[in-house]
Amino acid sequence: MEEKPRLARLTSIITQLQSRKITTATSLAQKYQVSVRTIYRDIRTLEKSGIPIFTEEGKGYALMEGYKLPPVMFSEEEANALITAEQLILKNKDASLSKHYSEAILKIKSTLRTSQKEKSELLSNRVYFNANEQHRKTSNYLMLLQTAITNFELLDIAYTSLKGISSNRKIEPFALYSTQENWLLIAFCRLRNEFRMFRIDCIQKISQTQEYFESHNMTLEEFYKNHYS
Repeated sequence: MEEKPRLARLTSIITQLQSRKITTATSLAQKYQVSVRTIYRDIRTLEKSGIPIFTEEGKGYALMEGYKLPPVMFSEEEANALITAEQLILKNKDASLSKHYSEAILKIKSTLRTSQKEKSELLSNRVYFNANEQHRKTSNYLMLLQTAITNFELLDIAYTSLKGISSNRKIEPFALYSTQENWLLIAFCRLRNEFRMFRIDCIQKISQTQEYFESHNMTLEEFYKNHYS
């Protein structure tokens, strides 16, 4: 891969900093296939241009809290990727995901140039995914569960298994994954005192408790290794 032209690289670094809390010089060097010393020079250039970057010793770089940049411009390929993803997500069975993604993509489309908007409309009508053709929505909790995962919020759920057995559980949401168009929640169940899988379309009701739990301090990969080895 050829080295990314410096101006394009600087713009991309700003986007990277804005999208993540902490970014290391090493990860940036690997991403753009340049030396760490080159990244140091890039960061100094951005700082001199007025971008408020601060260095967290031993961790990396981040933008000053609250600093916002104007919307970035998308290349035609990037815009097309977003439009394609929109068509896929609209077929998803969780209503909250489809709703919020549609609202987000509407904001993104507002940043596109006129010519890009025309092309995105054309592409929207020329991309089709042969899945969930009836557009069935079987759940509406994905966004709430995502927020609970990131905030370590304890939830009360009313759950009915595929065998028709109903129960009420206090759960500590840990992770989500999708398989065969169904969303599954991995959570620590306080009733069973162990991690369990819950199909989101089997959750009848979720109540937010305003209670919080300590992070389990493991990655999803570590979870699989520890619990399914």
